[in-house]
Amino acid sequence: VQLQASGGGLVQAGGSLRLSCAASSRIYSSHVMGWFRQAPGKEREFVGLIRWNTGRTTYADSVKGRVTISKDSAKNTVYLQMNSLKPEDTAVYSCAAASEYSFSPSSYRSWGQGTQVTVSS
Repeated sequence: VQLQASGGGLVQAGGSLRLSCAASSRIYSSHVMGWFRQAPGKEREFVGLIRWNTGRTTYADSVKGRVTISKDSAKNTVYLQMNSLKPEDTAVYSCAAASEYSFSPSSYRSWGQGTQVTVSS
Protein backbone atom coordinates (compact mmCIF):
# COMPACT_ATOMS: atom_id res chain seq x y z
CA VAL A 1 0.00 0.00 0.00
CA GLN A 2 1.22 3.49 -0.84
CA LEU A 3 0.63 6.26 1.63
CA GLN A 4 0.52 10.01 1.17
CA ALA A 5 0.51 12.44 4.06
CA SER A 6 -0.86 15.93 3.64
CA GLY A 7 -2.16 18.88 5.60
CA GLY A 8 1.03 20.29 7.01
CA GLY A 9 1.86 23.95 7.08
CA LEU A 10 2.97 26.91 9.12
CA VAL A 11 1.02 27.63 12.27
CA GLN A 12 1.51 29.78 15.34
CA ALA A 13 2.11 28.25 18.72
CA GLY A 14 -1.18 27.26 20.26
CA GLY A 15 -2.75 26.61 16.89
CA SER A 16 -4.09 23.44 15.35
CA LEU A 17 -3.56 21.34 12.27
CA ARG A 18 -5.16 18.19 10.92
CA LEU A 19 -2.96 15.91 8.91
CA SER A 20 -4.30 13.26 6.60
CA CYS A 21 -2.74 10.06 5.38
CA ALA A 22 -4.43 8.51 2.39
CA ALA A 23 -3.75 4.96 1.30
CA SER A 24 -3.76 3.98 -2.34
CA SER A 25 -5.49 0.71 -1.57
CA ARG A 26 -7.43 -0.97 1.16
CA ILE A 27 -6.00 -0.91 4.65
CA TYR A 28 -6.58 -4.32 6.14
CA SER A 29 -8.08 -4.84 9.55
CA SER A 30 -4.85 -6.42 10.76
CA HIS A 31 -2.90 -3.27 10.07
CA VAL A 32 -1.65 -0.75 12.57
CA MET A 33 -1.28 2.76 11.19
CA GLY A 34 1.37 4.87 12.82
CA TRP A 35 2.29 8.52 12.77
CA PHE A 36 5.90 9.53 13.21
CA ARG A 37 7.82 12.77 13.02
CA GLN A 38 11.38 13.74 12.38
CA ALA A 39 12.92 17.08 13.18
CA PRO A 40 16.18 18.21 11.56
CA GLY A 41 19.15 16.46 13.10
CA LYS A 42 16.98 14.16 15.18
CA GLU A 43 15.85 10.57 14.91
CA ARG A 44 12.40 9.64 13.77
CA GLU A 45 10.02 9.79 16.71
CA PHE A 46 6.82 7.88 17.38
CA VAL A 47 3.77 10.13 17.67
CA GLY A 48 0.88 7.70 17.85
CA LEU A 49 -0.89 4.81 16.25
CA ILE A 50 -4.32 3.42 15.57
CA ARG A 51 -5.33 -0.20 15.27
CA TRP A 52 -7.37 -0.42 12.12
CA ASN A 53 -9.75 -3.13 13.29
CA THR A 54 -10.66 -1.63 16.65
CA GLY A 55 -9.83 2.04 16.26
CA ARG A 56 -7.92 1.88 19.51
CA THR A 57 -5.22 4.52 19.75
CA THR A 58 -1.93 4.94 21.58
CA TYR A 59 0.03 8.17 21.87
CA ALA A 60 3.53 9.21 22.80
CA ASP A 61 3.80 11.01 26.11
CA SER A 62 5.16 14.08 24.34
CA VAL A 63 1.86 14.63 22.51
CA LYS A 64 -0.69 12.91 24.72
CA GLY A 65 -3.66 15.14 25.37
CA ARG A 66 -2.88 17.35 22.40
CA VAL A 67 -3.34 14.98 19.48
CA THR A 68 -6.04 12.64 18.30
CA ILE A 69 -5.73 9.94 15.68
CA SER A 70 -8.83 8.83 13.84
CA LYS A 71 -9.69 6.91 10.72
CA ASP A 72 -12.16 6.73 7.90
CA SER A 73 -12.24 3.15 6.75
CA ALA A 74 -14.35 3.93 3.71
CA LYS A 75 -11.73 6.36 2.50
CA ASN A 76 -8.72 4.33 3.63
CA THR A 77 -7.51 7.43 5.38
CA VAL A 78 -6.07 8.09 8.80
CA TYR A 79 -6.00 11.50 10.44
CA LEU A 80 -3.82 13.24 13.00
CA GLN A 81 -5.51 16.15 14.72
CA MET A 82 -2.96 18.28 16.54
CA ASN A 83 -3.96 21.01 18.97
CA SER A 84 -2.07 23.38 21.24
CA LEU A 85 0.92 23.11 18.96
CA LYS A 86 4.34 24.03 20.27
CA PRO A 87 7.52 25.06 18.43
CA GLU A 88 9.05 21.73 19.43
CA ASP A 89 6.37 19.99 17.38
CA THR A 90 8.08 21.30 14.24
CA ALA A 91 9.03 18.31 12.10
CA VAL A 92 8.22 16.33 9.02
CA TYR A 93 5.27 14.10 9.86
CA SER A 94 4.88 10.76 8.14
CA CYS A 95 2.50 7.86 8.30
CA ALA A 96 3.25 4.20 7.84
CA ALA A 97 1.65 0.79 8.12
CA ALA A 98 2.66 -2.15 10.25
CA SER A 99 1.34 -5.65 10.76
CA GLU A 100 2.08 -5.56 14.46
CA TYR A 101 1.51 -3.24 17.39
CA SER A 102 4.76 -1.33 17.67
CA PHE A 103 6.25 2.04 18.55
CA SER A 104 9.41 1.33 16.57
CA PRO A 105 9.82 2.77 13.09
CA SER A 106 11.61 -0.40 12.06
CA SER A 107 8.35 -2.34 12.40
CA TYR A 108 6.65 -0.15 9.84
CA ARG A 109 6.70 -0.36 6.10
CA SER A 110 4.99 1.45 3.29
CA TRP A 111 6.22 4.81 4.44
CA GLY A 112 4.48 7.68 2.77
CA GLN A 113 6.00 10.99 1.80
CA GLY A 114 5.86 13.21 4.83
CA THR A 115 4.35 16.61 5.31
CA GLN A 116 6.13 19.54 6.95
CA VAL A 117 4.69 21.07 10.09
CA THR A 118 6.29 24.29 11.29
CA VAL A 119 5.16 25.93 14.51
CA SER A 120 6.28 29.48 15.09
CA SER A 121 6.67 30.98 18.54
